[in-house]
Amino acid sequence: MNLKGIVAVAGKPGLWKALAQNKTGFILESLDAQKVKLMANLSTAKIAALDEITIFSDDEDIRLTDVLERMKALKNVPDSKADGRALRELFREVAPGHDEERVYASDMKKIVSWYHILKDMPLFSEVEATETVAEEPVAEPEPVKPVKAAKAAKKTEDASAPKKAKGK
Repeated sequence: MNLKGIVAVAGKPGLWKALAQNKTGFILESLDAQKVKLMANLSTAKIAALDEITIFSDDEDIRLTDVLERMKALKNVPDSKADGRALRELFREVAPGHDEERVYASDMKKIVSWYHILKDMPLFSEVEATETVAEEPVAEPEPVKPVKAAKAAKKTEDASAPKKAKGK
């Protein structure tokens, strides 16, 4: 799954796609049907890239992309408005070993709602760019010609050439 450029903005519902970046922030577009555009200022807005989010765990933190992959394999993912017990059971299955004291019901609801937004999008079934690059053979670079030697040779040629007289 390729979640590059997909972000969550604190205080704004849904998910957003980063269209462009300028020196003060990002220009974002909502992933819903309305395609609302938003200018998110880096100094005031809290923006989290989905491919960098992790979930608290007893051992090592669990990547959100791994949890979404496991959700994709399930047949019935409950709605984000399901009760906390149903969501906790889901998370015990898709994020085994998550820290049940630090992962709240609101966090689980948010992740399930993100899953329902992303599941029908083509980027959700897309292969990540880093995975495809690793499979391609690496071409050897061409040898680089020394620049200094070529410039020095040209200077000696220019110095030995007769100078033309400027005439009227």
